[in-house]
Amino acid sequence: MSKPLLETLHAGAGYLEKHGVEEARLNMEHLLAHVLGCRRLDLYLRHAEVPREDDLARLRELAKRRASGEPLQHLLGTVDFLGHELVCDERALIPRPETEYLCDLLIKASRASPPVRVLDMAAGSGCIGLTLAAAWPGSQVTLADISEDALDLARLNAGRLGLDAVRIVRSDLFEKISGGFDLIVSNLPYIPSAEIATLSREVRRDPALALDGGPDGLDIVRRFLAAAPAHLNAEGGIALEVGHDQGESTAAYAAARGWRDARTLPDLAGIPRFVLATAPARAAEAAAPETE
Repeated sequence: MSKPLLETLHAGAGYLEKHGVEEARLNMEHLLAHVLGCRRLDLYLRHAEVPREDDLARLRELAKRRASGEPLQHLLGTVDFLGHELVCDERALIPRPETEYLCDLLIKASRASPPVRVLDMAAGSGCIGLTLAAAWPGSQVTLADISEDALDLARLNAGRLGLDAVRIVRSDLFEKISGGFDLIVSNLPYIPSAEIATLSREVRRDPALALDGGPDGLDIVRRFLAAAPAHLNAEGGIALEVGHDQGESTAAYAAARGWRDARTLPDLAGIPRFVLATAPARAAEAAAPETE
């Protein structure tokens, strides 16, 4: 005989915890609410309800996949990112709370005067660029990534959000990018190659292309910092998300190469994870006019 929802939730959480899933009860709440098509809060309002057998079969399958290490976001199919529902799957990095916080900081800092031309480099699912495009409807936003799979996901998310005016370009960093931007935002791969095998089984489900930053994690960041000035307007700037122990060294590296006002900002945990800087002097002279 089937158990009431609350007992089902408790048993499922125990199963996930036994298989090493962190925040097992929260995960089970999400899965059960997903199967029933309700809010997590509704599970407790409906605690005595007995779920249907077909719903239980779906729940068992999802719980089994979660226990094997498949990310919760992939199982749910979407993730909330600053109030926007984005499709999330194996084609791109799962959007993280740190990235969401960076977007929130940028939106609040530019509320009075948003940048006119914005580039989201290594856009992945499009979470950064699409969130900024929604917040700054007057801005011209470009999303770029080397992965066509990731760009397909970004296109899907752009369509779902009604942001079809966003430009999407396949490019290895700035290879296919032209014109000068007022803001370039990026969450580049920054995991040292040797550390990828030590990451959680969930993170290892993200594309290796979105994780591997070379021997010290900063190979692509250094390439970005060398190439970005030619694509920034005179007072244009960058905002980067880097690893938990890379912020200060990245800001120092940028400053040593002429970037102005290179600095870090803390994430929600107080870690200097975000690197902001203004284009080196005369960078605008190297920015070519945009061509279609």
